[in-house]
Amino acid sequence: MATLTERFENALEERITGYRGSQEISDSLLRHFGYAPHGPARRGKRLRPQMVMRVAASEAAPLEHALDAAVAVEIFHNYSLVHDDIEDRDELRHGRATLWSAYGIARAIDAGDAMCALSFLSLEHAAAYLEPHRVLRMLALLHEAHAVMCEGQSLDLYFESQRSVTLSDYYRMIECKTAQLFDASCRLGAHAAGCDEASIAGYGAVGRAYGMAFQIRDDVAGIWSSVDETGKTAGADIARRKWTFPVVWAIAQPPSAARAVVADAYARGKSLDPASVARIVAALDALGAREAAGEAAADHLAVVEGQPNRELREFLAATLGLTAAR
Repeated sequence: MATLTERFENALEERITGYRGSQEISDSLLRHFGYAPHGPARRGKRLRPQMVMRVAASEAAPLEHALDAAVAVEIFHNYSLVHDDIEDRDELRHGRATLWSAYGIARAIDAGDAMCALSFLSLEHAAAYLEPHRVLRMLALLHEAHAVMCEGQSLDLYFESQRSVTLSDYYRMIECKTAQLFDASCRLGAHAAGCDEASIAGYGAVGRAYGMAFQIRDDVAGIWSSVDETGKTAGADIARRKWTFPVVWAIAQPPSAARAVVADAYARGKSLDPASVARIVAALDALGAREAAGEAAADHLAVVEGQPNRELREFLAATLGLTAAR
């Protein structure tokens, strides 16, 4: 898959460096993606485009049929990150300054909007290889994912002002905010390969299950991992009263001293200081919230492990540090 990955990286860089709008937006795009003169390039795992390409390749489709969709998904994902960073006031992403912290909110919004436009324009290029009606359905699919992701982000922000959030509410939020684009990525790959409706739906279900597990595990990393591992400040989600799985699960448990520490802190309705964050983390440890998150993620991973496409199944398992069922 090395050749596949390099062809994708070259196509993505060509699309971003080929932007012909204002110099301000062009520079913002280059900075965000880490292209010259702002290198080195930010590559990361490229999970979503990898899903697009691997689904298509496993269904015997030429890479050219899926490459534009893969580029579109990655640009779209980065657009969502730029706006998320603004709304969450995150100053770092993977150890580098976010666009809004470097250039200001207004300029970052413009750059994010430009990425959104570029993503759909990239997907439109697939008409050179695919039938027009297929490309139209793919465009509609990405637009639908966009609408759902906006709902998820709005729920995430709304929850910050709430005194309590149920597990069902939490699941709805991450299904929209995170899992939807993984679902769409797998479906786009299946569309690029000309799959039938049943196969497209099946791939979407796997992407969605993966996304649910991915977000739960990311919630855990945001509490118990270091900044070197995540690129973000440890405990930042708790400091902002983010309703992550460990917190929501902990408050749903029977009354106890540890549960009260978490529930009382979140009920105050305001940001938490470092001492409060430390007490909450200790309480989550005492309740077993980290272990509960692992079990919850495993329920969704069972769907991934049941995917008959062995190549995709093993790739998805490997990205989460697991060994897929053979």
